[in-house]
Amino acid sequence: MPHDHAAHAPSSTVEPGVRRRARVLFAAVLLPALLATVVGWWLLRPTGEMPVLETTGPGQTFHTATVLSVGTDTYDQPVARATLDGVAVDVLVPPEYGDELQPGDLVRVVTVPDVAPGTAPYLFVDLERGPPLALLAVVFAVLVVAVARWRGLAALVGLGFSLVVVGTFTLPALVAGRPAAAVGLVTSSLIMFVVLYLAHGFSLRTSTALVGTLAGLGVTCAIAVWATGAAQLTGLSDEYAPDLRTLAPELRMREVLLCGMVLAGLGVLNDVTITQASAVWELHAGDGSATRRTLFARGMRIGRDHIASTVYTIVFAYVGATLPLVLLVAMSDRTLLGALSSGELAEEVARTLVGSIGLVLAIPLTTLVAVLAVGAAARPAGPGRPPADPAAVAVAGDPAAALDSGAAAGR
Repeated sequence: MPHDHAAHAPSSTVEPGVRRRARVLFAAVLLPALLATVVGWWLLRPTGEMPVLETTGPGQTFHTATVLSVGTDTYDQPVARATLDGVAVDVLVPPEYGDELQPGDLVRVVTVPDVAPGTAPYLFVDLERGPPLALLAVVFAVLVVAVARWRGLAALVGLGFSLVVVGTFTLPALVAGRPAAAVGLVTSSLIMFVVLYLAHGFSLRTSTALVGTLAGLGVTCAIAVWATGAAQLTGLSDEYAPDLRTLAPELRMREVLLCGMVLAGLGVLNDVTITQASAVWELHAGDGSATRRTLFARGMRIGRDHIASTVYTIVFAYVGATLPLVLLVAMSDRTLLGALSSGELAEEVARTLVGSIGLVLAIPLTTLVAVLAVGAAARPAGPGRPPADPAAVAVAGDPAAALDSGAAAGR
């Protein structure tokens, strides 16, 4: 995978001996982790077939029709007049969709065999959303490649790989009753090993981010295991729980909830770790004379800003995804604490807090690993090397002073 010059420039400031030691250290950490991931995948892989949810009854077939008009039948039920393969047909519409459908809308309909006289022969299933969603996906892919170029293309390939892992391993393993914590960790680790190196290249910087990500995943998983047990989260409040338990008796909804907590923060965790690793590399490139302590303090100043903004991202992502539920809670006569600690909302709160804790802890861990990997140490200025920043030298042994110095410089 091609890399741009910026991706390699900071590494050139690291002394060859330091680079060799760092590679050996990362190999000693990451190779066993990769081996454990592969072994875990082999042991947890499902051997049976996924159960099938039957959505089509005997004699039923699905079609796409275009709405012409919406009215009512003799029983005062909403009925849409639509064209199907050039033929006008009647489609029975649920009451909640009677005011939503407009002429020209594409809808999915299913045949209703042996209907009573005067009854519409087709039943409304859903709006046809395939074409606009496909257009959005194409626009997204084109923009990613146009802006990020080869890295964008690699990220899209990595995204496809991630979905394949979830579809072929994670979901079948959960249905088969495999331990959710192990499934979540193996899934996340396998995805991160491939996606990070694919999108960012094989380098010490990427390895640093990977170590930080794996550490954050471990912490997140441990907290998720504790939270689901201590808060007695069962996953049974989800509206799909009854159907899932009927289809897959081995499936435990608490395990699904636990695995979801591990996977939910994966993307954000990856984002902050790669950013922190890059920040430390760039700081070292700008001031190669900075000590490890000074470099860590500077990296954490960036990390604190990242924590502040990313926590908002996680919280509002969940609020947006569960907005109908939030509206119901706002109109409830229960106290706020009572609402937050009940049922499905408690699960969302726990998922948000677990992901946020893992994120917050991953940033100092990644920063520390990056500082050690980059091998920053105070060195006297010499030919071809810029002199040390006097402020950095003055605060080399005091992170608090480094913060004050940085704030002063910012002003």
